Amino acid sequence: MAHPAVLKDLIEQYETLHALHAENGGPAVRQRMADVAYTLCVSTGTRDIEAALVAARHRLPGARPGHDSVLTAD
Repeated sequence: MAHPAVLKDLIEQYETLHALHAENGGPAVRQRMADVAYTLCVSTGTRDIEAALVAARHRLPGARPGHDSVLTAD
C-alpha cells in the first residue's frame, strides 16, 4: 500500500480530472486519467477505481471506520 501522502495526491489528481470530465477530453487527457486510475488501483490492491478510491481514503489520516463504505443499506 502506498504512503498516505501519495494516495492523497492520486485521489486529488483523479477527482480533478473527473470534475473536468477528462474522460471526454482528448487522447492525452484521457490517458492521464486512465494512468491515475491504474496507479490508484495498483497502489491499493484493487481492480476498479471506485474500490481504489474507497481503499485510498481509508488510508488517509483522519479516516473514520465506515467512511465511504462500500456497503449500502437496503
